[in-house]
Amino acid sequence: MDTKPMKILVIEDDISDCKDFINCIKKRKDIELVGITDSDIEALRMVKVKHPEGIVLDLELNNSLEGNIDSFEFLSKLKKTNLNFEPIIIVTTHVKSKRTYEILHREGVDLILYKEQSTYSCDLVLNRFISFRKNEPNKTIKELQEEKKEIEERISCYISKELELIGIPSKMVGWDYIHDGILQLIKDEKSEENVFEFLKFKYKKSNKTITNGITNAITHAWKQSPIEDLLENYTARINPERGVPTPTELIYYYRDKVKEMI
Repeated sequence: MDTKPMKILVIEDDISDCKDFINCIKKRKDIELVGITDSDIEALRMVKVKHPEGIVLDLELNNSLEGNIDSFEFLSKLKKTNLNFEPIIIVTTHVKSKRTYEILHREGVDLILYKEQSTYSCDLVLNRFISFRKNEPNKTIKELQEEKKEIEERISCYISKELELIGIPSKMVGWDYIHDGILQLIKDEKSEENVFEFLKFKYKKSNKTITNGITNAITHAWKQSPIEDLLENYTARINPERGVPTPTELIYYYRDKVKEMI
């Protein structure tokens, strides 16, 4: 169990929000504020010196006098920094864009909180940091369900992006089978159930229908997508006689690839 306060760095350019975080943290014993800045450049210096366990990162730093107006550059530089620890990153933003959220998760963001939602508050942000602590005790069922949902949404974004890169559109029936098969294998690694049996049960379809749907999606991608995109994004060996991966090969390839991303 963690008894020491969790060290938090706040990167925020809104003065009112900064004051709210300061006041909230003053009232708590489980959080310690180690720094607050409106500059992504200064924040990177603070990370190296202060070693925060968690980082509150405002996506839009429009009022910053030093650095970039958005936080993508900070995330990129942080990934390249040789830290001996991995801070938890929660992004706060007025932006509501699935595309932006997918990019943020790919950059290593643990959670995104939309500032315009009615439940948003500084305490909500701080509570989420505490819930991320590995040994955090006595989580409620609701908190565990929310945490599970957030993790699944993050994995789903990775899968969707990877399928998009090789040209399998979400409108194809096979996309659902591929996506859900990969997601299930990642969620339940210890299950001995065949992934196609899982899909058969979920969709109430025959193995042949599911396999044909996946095969059609693969064939579509390998016929329509530029060969350069396929070679760059699908690096597993393909039987030259077939020229395309089998449904099983594709699903298990992306299971392994996405697991390395999360």
